[in-house]
Amino acid sequence: MDVLSSQAAIAGYAAVLEGARSLNVMLPMLTTAAGSIKPARMIALGAGVAGLQAIATARRLGAITHGFDIREAAREQVESVGAKFIHPATPLASADGSGGYAAEQAAEEQERLRRALAPELASMQLIITTAHVPGRRAPLLIDAATLGTLTPGTVIVDLAAESGGNCEATRPDELVDVAGVRILGPTNLPSTVATDASRLFSGNLRSLLEHLLGAEGQLRLDSGDPITGPLLGNRAPINTASHPPTIVA
Repeated sequence: MDVLSSQAAIAGYAAVLEGARSLNVMLPMLTTAAGSIKPARMIALGAGVAGLQAIATARRLGAITHGFDIREAAREQVESVGAKFIHPATPLASADGSGGYAAEQAAEEQERLRRALAPELASMQLIITTAHVPGRRAPLLIDAATLGTLTPGTVIVDLAAESGGNCEATRPDELVDVAGVRILGPTNLPSTVATDASRLFSGNLRSLLEHLLGAEGQLRLDSGDPITGPLLGNRAPINTASHPPTIVA
């Protein structure tokens, strides 16, 4: 019933396709009588659901894939989808937050992180950024200085555009060109794969309704339940005995 995860998986997949359309090179290696083409290098910044799906998609398309996350615990997940795990050599404070998200980093830590990441990003042709901190502005991972080191033709697809962007030049739902580097800031990529996005979303809703109704088909709004409670804002349970729900098939 996790809507965020189901839609993030689709966004990660679609981000690679959007990036591939904007690249001026092919993702896979190709050998022909006219010569050989080297595979493109791709990195996902943030190894959550969207980032891992982006890596898996790019790898299936033939790119050389990399994954970055400030959480050392993400190494196994990145490597499990066939990518090289990039971790900054610079020391950082504990990066593990709640709910599987990375913790927010202080401004000086973010600056050290950007400088440590810059040499790695300079060799990439497709960069998918997915870093979020719930309820806060997205962390800035690519600033003007880093953009200046990227090769013209590099494409950045910033999945954090709606919450401020992981790239300094990102503009929501716009294509920005900075010295030949293209930055895309899509805010509704799941809509580009509408049929499957809707199918997964309806599956999320069905699971939620089954949880709320229970085996007896009686609506239960328990503020102490770990799923129902947050939906109610942890208010007191609502008494539905005098007004049982109407179930429409």
